[in-house]
Amino acid sequence: MTEAMIFDTLRQALWIAVVISVPILSVALLAGIAVGLFQALTSIQEMTLTFVPKLIAILIVFWVSMDFMTRTVTAFFTETLIPQIAGG
Repeated sequence: MTEAMIFDTLRQALWIAVVISVPILSVALLAGIAVGLFQALTSIQEMTLTFVPKLIAILIVFWVSMDFMTRTVTAFFTETLIPQIAGG
């Protein structure tokens, strides 16, 4: 295994990590902005108000996108990593 192959595999793994994390992070960002806007408009400064809606939104998106995440990681392992390990 050459150095270029190692770097290419690492680059692919990092890209897959970014692709997998985008749905959850974007929903957390949007939920945070919505809750912050709501708090600013109503002058409610409750700590649980910032935490609970984001947690619920993240859990829903995680549950919905779990199939996509699993298929993406499984495809990376079966198409990239396992052939490289088996090939030497």
